[in-house]
Amino acid sequence: MKTLLLLALLSTNAFAGGVKLMMCNGEFALCAASASVPTGKTIQVDGKEFQEGMAVCPVLTGKAVANSDLMKGSCKAPPGKVWSLFSTVTAYPQAPSWAVVTMTPRTFTTTTEAGGGMSNQWSFLCAKQVKKVNNVQLANCYGPINESPWTNGHVPPGTMSFTAAPVGAANPVGGNVPGK
Repeated sequence: MKTLLLLALLSTNAFAGGVKLMMCNGEFALCAASASVPTGKTIQVDGKEFQEGMAVCPVLTGKAVANSDLMKGSCKAPPGKVWSLFSTVTAYPQAPSWAVVTMTPRTFTTTTEAGGGMSNQWSFLCAKQVKKVNNVQLANCYGPINESPWTNGHVPPGTMSFTAAPVGAANPVGGNVPGK
């Protein structure tokens, strides 16, 4: 349901579920089909501490939805960086070949097993990689593992979540299903 709300907001700024949304237009990373590996560091979100994950994501150009609070109200990223944002694009470069593939959304349940969590990269900074792969600009994106994009709270094991990452992807980037 939140996904449908985000899709409807492509041309306006709005508030949804306590998250202040805004539209950005330009370069952004789309991590929706990426896996995330723990960095061994922690990251703070809204005063809460989470394990930090890193996802490699393609850099796209166009309109995208952002969490205004996490980005301090600005779509402008520092030089050499992009924001990881949400988009309605359905076909985009995906690992491992970085060929353009139509996304395949799915749900899964988080677990306590290694790689069994979910990662929220939405509205966090990414560093552009120097070399392109298969003519695709990639970025290393850093964000919290097991953090809800809707509430910025912890996502416990056993939570229904969604992603476009393939089955078997470690800590797939996505979000918890609201209300579940």
